[in-house]
Formats: sequence, C-alpha cells, structure tokens
Amino acid sequence: MSLTLATDGAQHIPAALDAPTLATIETALADLPPDQPGLRLASLPALAAILASTGAIGRHAAAHQGAATRPVRAILFDKSEATNWALGWHQDRTIAVRARIDTPGFGPWTRKSGIQHVAPPQSLLDCMLTLRIHLDPVDAANAPLLIAPGSHRHGRVPENEVAALVTRCGTHGCLAARGDIWLYATPILHASDAATTPRHRRVLQLDYSADALPGGLEWLGV
Repeated sequence: MSLTLATDGAQHIPAALDAPTLATIETALADLPPDQPGLRLASLPALAAILASTGAIGRHAAAHQGAATRPVRAILFDKSEATNWALGWHQDRTIAVRARIDTPGFGPWTRKSGIQHVAPPQSLLDCMLTLRIHLDPVDAANAPLLIAPGSHRHGRVPENEVAALVTRCGTHGCLAARGDIWLYATPILHASDAATTPRHRRVLQLDYSADALPGGLEWLGV
C-alpha cells in the first residue's frame, strides 16, 4: 500500500539519503550515549547544511512547506534489546521553544530534558511536518512506527476518542531500509509496539515548520 502526504498524511521516500550523507549524520551523533529511548537534541551544527531547506533532508520538507521551512526540533530514538519500549496511540501536541514566554493560545507548559515545551494552537501543528530519518533497517519484527492514515485531518483528538478513530482509519506499519525517510503530518495518530526481534533501530526524528511564533516566542531549532 503506497501512502501520500496529501491523502493519508504520510509518505515513504525510499533511498532518500546516500552513503556519504548517512556517514555525516552518524559522525554528528557519534558522541551521544547509546541505547536511549529518546534523546532531545538542542543543537546539531554539523548537520546544518543537510537539514536546511536546500539540503539532503530539508529539501523533502521544503517540497511541501516552501523555502521558509526549517528544523525546529530533533529527537534521536534508539530502540534496541536494551531499550525495547512500546508507546500507545497518541498525537504529538507540543513544540520546543527557547524560553517560556506566556502567550495567548499557548499552554500548558512542560519541561522535557531541560527544554521548554508548550502546546500551541492546533492550527500551527496542522502546518508542521515530521521527518523520520532511518539509520537502520526496520522490518515488521523491529517495531516500525504505526500510523493511522488520515487521522491528521481530525484536529486535536480527545483521548477518549483515539481508539475509535484508529479503528476507523486503520493502521499502517512504516517499514524502512537504511537511508529511507518517512514524512508525515505532525498531528497524525501514531504508536509503536515493542520489537519482537529487538536490535538497534536508530531514527533521527525532525519536526519542520515554516511559521514564525508570536509574542516573542522562539523555536528551539536544531
């Protein structure tokens, strides 16, 4: 089954990154602690050119958001035998910012890994894209991301309605090879099971936005 961003809210880009680009990414991440379920990364200067709107990764966001897009948050996931977690169905509902500035429409506030996060208006989330950069192959036994195609079109989904919407939309496992990118609408409902055959499944997840924040708020950026 082939998904499209326009219809389903997700799209697979096979062989998006060549070997030299993957090597550059791995070098930039080499000093990070391994076997972490999720590391929030505040700065990746070595990857600035690759992540920019004209770069090997950023151009895939720019194809949908225009030249103003830029990476606004990065998380490295490393599911492995040592960190083989499961995550239930949910939406990503917060953004990472440089500092807390109370602004109408933004809240509640949380701090994750020392980084300020806030829930923005749904309209801002609806315009965001998330790119998952696969550094390892992901088959059905190695806990692929699960998405509910089309669920991004339903706005903010109340917790008590998530299960029913997933049933209505169905589910799709995002299998990938090393160097593939999965691109999806940030508000899409998604989940992840524990791997049945756990091994390293490194994914660099990047949120992109072309919007400016109001009231003096600034994206954390990457």
